[in-house]
Amino acid sequence: MNPERFQDYTRRLVNSCGKIIVGKDEVIRQVVVCFLAGGHVLLEDLPGTGKTMLLRAFARSIGGEFRRIQFTPDLLPSDLTGINFYNQKEGRFVFRPGPLFANVVLADEINRATPRTQSALLECMEERQITVDGQSYPVAKPFLVMATQNPIESYGTFPLPEAQVDRFFMRLSLGYLEREQELEVLARPASSVLLQELSPVVTLEETEELAAEAAQVAVSADVAGYLMDIIAATREENSLTAGVSTRGALALYRAAQITAAMEGRNYVIPEDIKREALPVLGHRVVSGTGGSADAAEWIEKLLAAIPVPLEQP
Repeated sequence: MNPERFQDYTRRLVNSCGKIIVGKDEVIRQVVVCFLAGGHVLLEDLPGTGKTMLLRAFARSIGGEFRRIQFTPDLLPSDLTGINFYNQKEGRFVFRPGPLFANVVLADEINRATPRTQSALLECMEERQITVDGQSYPVAKPFLVMATQNPIESYGTFPLPEAQVDRFFMRLSLGYLEREQELEVLARPASSVLLQELSPVVTLEETEELAAEAAQVAVSADVAGYLMDIIAATREENSLTAGVSTRGALALYRAAQITAAMEGRNYVIPEDIKREALPVLGHRVVSGTGGSADAAEWIEKLLAAIPVPLEQP
Protein backbone atom coordinates (compact mmCIF):
# COMPACT_ATOMS: atom_id res chain seq x y z
CA MET A 1 0.00 0.00 0.00
CA ASN A 2 1.40 3.37 -1.08
CA PRO A 3 -0.06 6.29 0.94
CA GLU A 4 1.45 8.78 -1.52
CA ARG A 5 -1.02 7.58 -4.16
CA PHE A 6 -3.92 8.40 -1.82
CA GLN A 7 -2.49 11.84 -1.11
CA ASP A 8 -2.02 12.63 -4.79
CA TYR A 9 -5.48 11.26 -5.67
CA THR A 10 -7.14 13.36 -2.97
CA ARG A 11 -5.21 16.51 -3.88
CA ARG A 12 -6.24 16.26 -7.53
CA LEU A 13 -9.91 15.78 -6.72
CA VAL A 14 -10.09 18.49 -4.05
CA ASN A 15 -8.31 21.01 -6.29
CA SER A 16 -10.56 20.20 -9.24
CA CYS A 17 -13.82 20.46 -7.30
CA GLY A 18 -12.48 23.51 -5.45
CA LYS A 19 -12.56 25.46 -8.71
CA ILE A 20 -16.36 25.27 -8.52
CA ILE A 21 -17.06 24.99 -4.77
CA VAL A 22 -15.03 27.65 -2.98
CA GLY A 23 -13.83 27.26 0.59
CA LYS A 24 -15.28 23.79 1.19
CA ASP A 25 -12.18 21.62 0.81
CA GLU A 26 -12.94 19.58 3.94
CA VAL A 27 -16.43 18.68 2.69
CA ILE A 28 -14.99 17.69 -0.69
CA ARG A 29 -12.37 15.58 1.08
CA GLN A 30 -15.11 13.81 3.03
CA VAL A 31 -16.95 13.04 -0.21
CA VAL A 32 -13.72 11.50 -1.52
CA VAL A 33 -13.46 9.37 1.65
CA CYS A 34 -17.03 8.20 1.16
CA PHE A 35 -16.42 7.47 -2.54
CA LEU A 36 -13.34 5.35 -1.84
CA ALA A 37 -15.18 3.54 0.97
CA GLY A 38 -18.00 2.62 -1.40
CA GLY A 39 -20.53 4.52 0.70
CA HIS A 40 -23.19 7.13 0.03
CA VAL A 41 -23.68 10.70 1.24
CA LEU A 42 -26.69 12.44 2.77
CA LEU A 43 -26.24 16.18 2.24
CA GLU A 44 -28.47 18.29 4.49
CA ASP A 45 -28.38 21.98 3.70
CA LEU A 46 -30.35 25.04 2.73
CA PRO A 47 -31.26 25.64 -0.94
CA GLY A 48 -28.66 27.43 -3.05
CA THR A 49 -25.57 26.41 -1.10
CA GLY A 50 -24.01 24.47 -3.99
CA LYS A 51 -25.11 20.88 -3.35
CA THR A 52 -25.86 20.10 -6.99
CA MET A 53 -22.76 21.89 -8.26
CA LEU A 54 -20.57 19.95 -5.84
CA LEU A 55 -21.71 16.62 -7.21
CA ARG A 56 -21.60 17.78 -10.82
CA ALA A 57 -18.00 18.92 -10.33
CA PHE A 58 -17.14 15.67 -8.58
CA ALA A 59 -18.62 13.56 -11.38
CA ARG A 60 -16.69 15.49 -14.02
CA SER A 61 -13.48 15.20 -12.01
CA ILE A 62 -13.67 11.40 -11.73
CA GLY A 63 -14.68 10.93 -15.35
CA GLY A 64 -17.85 9.08 -14.38
CA GLU A 65 -21.40 9.17 -15.69
CA PHE A 66 -23.67 11.56 -13.76
CA ARG A 67 -27.44 11.53 -13.33
CA ARG A 68 -29.64 13.92 -11.36
CA ILE A 69 -33.10 12.88 -10.14
CA GLN A 70 -35.51 15.48 -8.80
CA PHE A 71 -37.62 13.69 -6.21
CA THR A 72 -41.30 14.67 -6.16
CA PRO A 73 -44.42 13.08 -4.62
CA ASP A 74 -45.50 11.63 -8.00
CA LEU A 75 -42.12 10.00 -8.74
CA LEU A 76 -42.46 6.22 -9.20
CA PRO A 77 -39.89 3.50 -8.39
CA SER A 78 -39.75 2.61 -12.09
CA ASP A 79 -38.68 6.21 -12.81
CA LEU A 80 -35.47 5.34 -10.95
CA THR A 81 -34.83 1.74 -11.89
CA GLY A 82 -36.08 1.64 -15.47
CA ILE A 83 -38.79 -0.42 -17.19
CA ASN A 84 -39.33 -3.25 -19.62
CA PHE A 85 -41.20 -1.87 -22.64
CA TYR A 86 -42.57 -3.72 -25.62
CA ASN A 87 -40.59 -3.02 -28.77
CA GLN A 88 -43.04 -3.55 -31.62
CA LYS A 89 -40.27 -3.49 -34.20
CA GLU A 90 -38.42 -6.37 -32.55
CA GLY A 91 -41.53 -8.07 -31.21
CA ARG A 92 -40.20 -8.45 -27.67
CA PHE A 93 -39.78 -6.66 -24.34
CA VAL A 94 -36.63 -4.56 -24.02
CA PHE A 95 -35.20 -3.15 -20.79
CA ARG A 96 -34.77 0.62 -20.69
CA PRO A 97 -32.35 1.52 -17.83
CA GLY A 98 -33.30 4.27 -15.41
CA PRO A 99 -31.08 7.06 -14.06
CA LEU A 100 -29.68 4.84 -11.28
CA PHE A 101 -27.44 3.23 -13.89
CA ALA A 102 -24.62 5.76 -13.49
CA ASN A 103 -21.45 6.21 -11.46
CA VAL A 104 -22.68 9.26 -9.58
CA VAL A 105 -26.38 9.81 -8.81
CA LEU A 106 -27.83 12.94 -7.23
CA ALA A 107 -31.13 12.22 -5.46
CA ASP A 108 -32.28 15.80 -5.04
CA GLU A 109 -34.71 16.45 -2.16
CA ILE A 110 -35.13 12.77 -1.44
CA ASN A 111 -37.62 13.44 1.35
CA ARG A 112 -40.17 14.82 -1.15
CA ALA A 113 -40.81 11.38 -2.67
CA THR A 114 -43.07 8.74 -1.14
CA PRO A 115 -41.57 5.99 1.04
CA ARG A 116 -42.20 3.48 -1.75
CA THR A 117 -39.99 5.45 -4.13
CA GLN A 118 -37.40 6.14 -1.45
CA SER A 119 -37.12 2.40 -0.84
CA ALA A 120 -36.25 1.86 -4.50
CA LEU A 121 -32.87 3.34 -3.66
CA LEU A 122 -32.17 0.88 -0.85
CA GLU A 123 -31.37 -2.17 -2.96
CA CYS A 124 -28.97 -0.39 -5.29
CA MET A 125 -27.26 1.40 -2.37
CA GLU A 126 -26.75 -1.71 -0.27
CA GLU A 127 -26.75 -4.64 -2.72
CA ARG A 128 -25.20 -2.83 -5.71
CA GLN A 129 -27.87 -4.22 -7.98
CA ILE A 130 -31.28 -3.23 -9.36
CA THR A 131 -34.10 -5.72 -9.81
CA VAL A 132 -36.84 -5.12 -12.39
CA ASP A 133 -39.51 -7.75 -13.08
CA GLY A 134 -37.45 -10.40 -11.34
CA GLN A 135 -34.29 -9.70 -13.33
CA SER A 136 -31.27 -8.24 -11.48
CA TYR A 137 -28.83 -5.84 -13.09
CA PRO A 138 -25.51 -4.71 -11.53
CA VAL A 139 -24.94 -1.00 -10.99
CA ALA A 140 -21.88 0.80 -12.33
CA LYS A 141 -18.52 0.57 -10.58
CA PRO A 142 -17.62 2.69 -8.70
CA PHE A 143 -21.04 3.91 -7.54
CA LEU A 144 -22.03 6.86 -5.35
CA VAL A 145 -25.45 8.16 -4.36
CA MET A 146 -25.67 11.63 -2.86
CA ALA A 147 -29.12 12.45 -1.50
CA THR A 148 -30.03 15.99 -0.48
CA GLN A 149 -32.76 17.32 1.78
CA ASN A 150 -33.73 20.69 3.21
CA PRO A 151 -33.47 20.52 7.03
CA ILE A 152 -35.86 23.40 7.75
CA GLU A 153 -38.77 22.83 5.34
CA SER A 154 -41.01 19.91 6.26
CA TYR A 155 -44.26 20.79 4.41
CA GLY A 156 -45.06 18.15 1.79
CA THR A 157 -42.16 15.90 2.73
CA PHE A 158 -41.82 12.27 3.84
CA PRO A 159 -39.11 12.07 6.52
CA LEU A 160 -36.56 9.30 6.05
CA PRO A 161 -36.89 6.56 8.67
CA GLU A 162 -33.86 5.79 10.85
CA ALA A 163 -33.29 2.46 9.08
CA GLN A 164 -32.94 4.24 5.74
CA VAL A 165 -30.79 7.07 7.11
CA ASP A 166 -28.42 4.44 8.52
CA ARG A 167 -27.73 3.26 4.95
CA PHE A 168 -25.87 6.48 4.25
CA PHE A 169 -22.16 6.35 5.00
CA MET A 170 -21.95 10.04 5.93
CA ARG A 171 -24.10 13.08 6.54
CA LEU A 172 -22.48 16.33 5.43
CA SER A 173 -23.37 20.01 5.20
CA LEU A 174 -21.84 22.77 3.07
CA GLY A 175 -23.12 25.78 4.99
CA TYR A 176 -22.75 29.43 4.02
CA LEU A 177 -19.54 30.89 2.59
CA GLU A 178 -17.36 33.40 4.37
CA ARG A 179 -17.75 37.02 3.23
CA GLU A 180 -14.50 37.06 1.21
CA GLN A 181 -15.30 33.71 -0.39
CA GLU A 182 -18.75 34.86 -1.40
CA LEU A 183 -17.34 38.06 -2.91
CA GLU A 184 -14.98 35.88 -4.95
CA VAL A 185 -17.93 33.83 -6.22
CA LEU A 186 -19.87 36.96 -7.16
CA ALA A 187 -16.99 38.35 -9.23
CA ARG A 188 -16.11 35.20 -11.19
CA PRO A 189 -17.94 33.64 -14.17
CA ALA A 190 -21.03 31.54 -13.46
CA SER A 191 -20.40 28.10 -11.97
CA SER A 192 -22.13 26.46 -14.95
CA VAL A 193 -19.52 28.05 -17.24
CA LEU A 194 -16.61 26.96 -15.05
CA LEU A 195 -18.09 23.48 -14.86
CA GLN A 196 -17.78 23.03 -18.61
CA GLU A 197 -14.03 23.63 -18.33
CA LEU A 198 -13.49 20.78 -15.87
CA SER A 199 -11.94 17.57 -17.16
CA PRO A 200 -11.28 14.23 -15.40
CA VAL A 201 -8.29 14.29 -13.05
CA VAL A 202 -8.53 10.64 -11.93
CA THR A 203 -9.73 7.44 -13.55
CA LEU A 204 -12.38 4.97 -12.44
CA GLU A 205 -9.79 2.19 -12.52
CA GLU A 206 -7.55 4.20 -10.17
CA THR A 207 -10.48 4.64 -7.80
CA GLU A 208 -11.15 0.91 -7.62
CA GLU A 209 -7.47 0.15 -7.02
CA LEU A 210 -7.19 2.63 -4.14
CA ALA A 211 -10.47 1.44 -2.62
CA ALA A 212 -9.06 -2.08 -2.49
CA GLU A 213 -5.71 -0.92 -1.07
CA ALA A 214 -7.34 1.02 1.77
CA ALA A 215 -8.20 -2.25 3.53
CA GLN A 216 -4.45 -2.82 4.06
CA VAL A 217 -4.15 0.17 6.44
CA ALA A 218 -3.32 -1.25 9.88
CA VAL A 219 -5.52 -0.64 12.93
CA SER A 220 -3.93 -1.58 16.25
CA ALA A 221 -5.89 -3.28 19.03
CA ASP A 222 -5.76 -0.11 21.17
CA VAL A 223 -7.11 2.09 18.38
CA ALA A 224 -9.83 -0.43 17.50
CA GLY A 225 -10.73 -0.54 21.20
CA TYR A 226 -10.98 3.26 21.24
CA LEU A 227 -13.36 3.11 18.28
CA MET A 228 -15.53 0.57 20.08
CA ASP A 229 -15.50 2.71 23.23
CA ILE A 230 -17.12 5.47 21.18
CA ILE A 231 -19.70 3.10 19.70
CA ALA A 232 -20.53 1.63 23.12
CA ALA A 233 -20.90 5.10 24.64
CA THR A 234 -23.60 6.03 22.13
CA ARG A 235 -25.55 2.92 23.12
CA GLU A 236 -25.22 3.54 26.85
CA GLU A 237 -25.92 7.30 26.85
CA ASN A 238 -29.33 7.87 28.49
CA SER A 239 -29.92 11.09 26.52
CA LEU A 240 -29.82 9.14 23.24
CA THR A 241 -32.80 6.98 22.35
CA ALA A 242 -30.79 4.94 19.83
CA GLY A 243 -27.06 4.30 19.52
CA VAL A 244 -24.81 3.42 16.61
CA SER A 245 -25.36 0.13 14.80
CA THR A 246 -22.69 -2.36 13.76
CA ARG A 247 -22.97 -0.92 10.25
CA GLY A 248 -21.98 2.43 11.73
CA ALA A 249 -18.98 0.91 13.50
CA LEU A 250 -17.81 -0.67 10.25
CA ALA A 251 -18.26 2.65 8.44
CA LEU A 252 -16.16 4.53 11.01
CA TYR A 253 -13.45 1.84 10.83
CA ARG A 254 -13.33 2.09 7.03
CA ALA A 255 -13.37 5.90 7.03
CA ALA A 256 -10.49 6.01 9.52
CA GLN A 257 -8.40 3.70 7.31
CA ILE A 258 -8.91 5.92 4.25
CA THR A 259 -8.24 9.10 6.25
CA ALA A 260 -4.96 7.63 7.52
CA ALA A 261 -3.89 6.80 3.95
CA MET A 262 -4.80 10.33 2.83
CA GLU A 263 -2.57 11.69 5.59
CA GLY A 264 0.36 9.62 4.31
CA ARG A 265 0.24 6.81 6.86
CA ASN A 266 -0.33 3.07 6.58
CA TYR A 267 -1.75 2.89 10.12
CA VAL A 268 -4.68 4.53 11.91
CA ILE A 269 -4.29 6.84 14.92
CA PRO A 270 -7.07 8.02 17.30
CA GLU A 271 -7.16 11.44 15.59
CA ASP A 272 -8.34 9.74 12.37
CA ILE A 273 -11.29 8.25 14.23
CA LYS A 274 -12.14 11.56 15.93
CA ARG A 275 -11.99 13.39 12.60
CA GLU A 276 -14.49 11.02 10.99
CA ALA A 277 -16.74 10.38 14.00
CA LEU A 278 -19.17 13.26 13.49
CA PRO A 279 -19.87 12.88 9.73
CA VAL A 280 -20.09 9.08 10.03
CA LEU A 281 -21.96 8.77 13.34
CA GLY A 282 -23.91 12.04 13.64
CA HIS A 283 -26.94 10.77 11.70
CA ARG A 284 -26.87 7.28 13.26
CA VAL A 285 -27.72 8.36 16.80
CA VAL A 286 -31.17 9.58 17.79
CA SER A 287 -31.43 12.21 20.50
CA GLY A 288 -34.46 12.75 22.69
CA THR A 289 -35.52 15.78 20.64
CA GLY A 290 -34.72 14.14 17.30
CA GLY A 291 -32.68 17.11 16.08
CA SER A 292 -29.50 16.59 14.08
CA ALA A 293 -27.80 19.48 15.92
CA ASP A 294 -28.49 17.80 19.27
CA ALA A 295 -27.12 14.47 18.01
CA ALA A 296 -23.95 16.19 16.79
CA GLU A 297 -23.56 17.91 20.16
CA TRP A 298 -23.77 14.57 21.96
CA ILE A 299 -21.17 12.99 19.66
CA GLU A 300 -18.77 15.84 20.46
CA LYS A 301 -19.42 15.44 24.20
CA LEU A 302 -18.74 11.71 24.03
CA LEU A 303 -15.49 12.27 22.12
CA ALA A 304 -14.34 14.73 24.76
CA ALA A 305 -15.16 12.34 27.60
CA ILE A 306 -13.65 9.09 26.25
CA PRO A 307 -9.94 8.62 27.05
CA VAL A 308 -7.66 8.51 24.00
CA PRO A 309 -5.13 5.65 23.98
CA LEU A 310 -1.54 6.83 24.22
CA GLU A 311 1.28 5.62 22.01
CA GLN A 312 3.32 2.91 23.69
CA PRO A 313 7.12 3.35 23.71
